[in-house]
Order: sequence, then C-alpha cells, then structure tokens
Amino acid sequence: MHKTTLEQWALLQKVVELGSFAKAAEETHRSQSSVSYNLALLQERLGVALLMQEGRRAVLTPAGEQLLKQVKPLLKAFDWVETRAATLRNGMRTRLDLVVDSIFPRSRLFAILRQFQQCYPQTQVRLTEVLETASADLPVHAQADVMILTRRQDLTGRGEWLMNIDFVAVAHRDHPLCAAEQVSEAMLAAWPLIRIAEGDDRQSPVAQASWTFSTIDAAVEAVQYQVGYGWLPEERIQPLLANGTLRILPLSHGVRRATPLHLIVKKDLAPLDEQVERLLQLFKQA
Repeated sequence: MHKTTLEQWALLQKVVELGSFAKAAEETHRSQSSVSYNLALLQERLGVALLMQEGRRAVLTPAGEQLLKQVKPLLKAFDWVETRAATLRNGMRTRLDLVVDSIFPRSRLFAILRQFQQCYPQTQVRLTEVLETASADLPVHAQADVMILTRRQDLTGRGEWLMNIDFVAVAHRDHPLCAAEQVSEAMLAAWPLIRIAEGDDRQSPVAQASWTFSTIDAAVEAVQYQVGYGWLPEERIQPLLANGTLRILPLSHGVRRATPLHLIVKKDLAPLDEQVERLLQLFKQA
C-alpha cells in the first residue's frame, strides 16, 4: 500500500490555493483539525516538510512545490475517472463517431466540436474526414453515428439537406488566365485543370488535361504554384482570395457552382440519444 493518499494531496492543493487551513476546511466541509491532521500525516510519512507559514498564509516549501507539481496531473486524472464513471452510470455515451466531407468549412467544424465538448466533456468524438467521391462501402461509413456528405442518403442512414458549399474557378494572380477580361471554355481547355480526386462531377469536362489530387489542401497548393486552375471551395480559400494570391476567374458563365451537403444519421440510432441530438442541433445552427 502507498504511504500517502490522493485525499491528502488534494487537501494540500486546496490549502495552497486558499492560503489557510481554515479556508480549506470550510471549502471541503471538514473540521480544521481534520485538515491539519491529514497534512501532518502526509509530511510525516514522506519525511519532507511540504508547507511553511509566510505571515498568515500557508505556502509550499521548495520540496512541496516540486512534489505537488508532480501530483497535480494525477489528481486531475482521478477527477476524470470519477466523472467518466458517472457518465457510464447515467447511461451517457462515451464516444461518438463523426464522418465529415472534407469540403465542409473547418472553421465551422471545429467551432461546433468545441461547443459540443463544452456540453459533454466526457464524450470523445472520433472525427474522420473523407473525400466526397469516397465509396459508401468504406468501413468508416458503417461505423459512423453522424455523417456530413454530398449524397442525400448513405447506405447506413437517413439524411436531410444541411447547406450548400460554393466552388469557384480560381488561378494564381500571375497565371495567364487572370490577365483576360473574360475567360471562355476554350481558353480553359488550354490549361490543366486541378482535380480533387477522380469522378468529381464538379469539374469541367472541357479541360484537355487534368492533374488529380487526393486532398483539397494539395489541390489548393497546386493552383498556388500555377500547375493549373481549379474549382475550389470558396470559403476554404478565402484568406488566399483576400490577400490576392488567388483570383476568381472571370468566366463567361457559371462563376460559382453549388455543391449540397447533407446531414445523415445512422439508421439504428432510434430514438436519438442526447449527445447526437445536440450535435445535430449545432450543425443545423451553424
């Protein structure tokens, strides 16, 4: 058995935070003598002085400061274990699997996840980003509780329209296409089209050559380095548009193309539990 207890270390931390035995006793609903006895026993068993008086305030000795610093993560971890146990006892889920199309704006996504974390700190979210052209047969779709995908319905669930993502045709500011007052389809066909995965039906069929990339980030960089022009999600590249690195091409028609995203829930989640309901609500509000 260990010589000291987590309870004793927690009392030590409370005394240091509040500055006195009396305040720590009041905060922990104990008698002052109980606090004093536990801390005296802690120091006796360690054989090290942990506290000293500075005026009316109890402060850590150098040794006490070092030891308590090492113990604090253990106290925090133990609090987490007890909270997790309460979550399990109350029937709350401890994990939620989320699949999101990579065209969904990340700034909105992480704002949503932050809000969800504040509501349910003990529920872990396993996030998987996928390309919109990914097969519905992928294992990650079967395991997901909630999905944000371009298809209205996935094999594993039911869905509803959530939002449209605008794609714009862009090129680097120094690319020859940006020098034209108006860009026709024939002009586009003379330059490589940067594609985001094969089978992407947003891409123009008139391009004679195309370069395919498996991620949006890689496609954006390819356009930045003037490998070609590309149809890219407008919100994702907004900083590059704002500083003038990329420019929207003055097409003769169809400057923007909207791609719908749908909010899909796993079929066997019925009725929906509290955490899933809250996550769906956050996505709809965003």
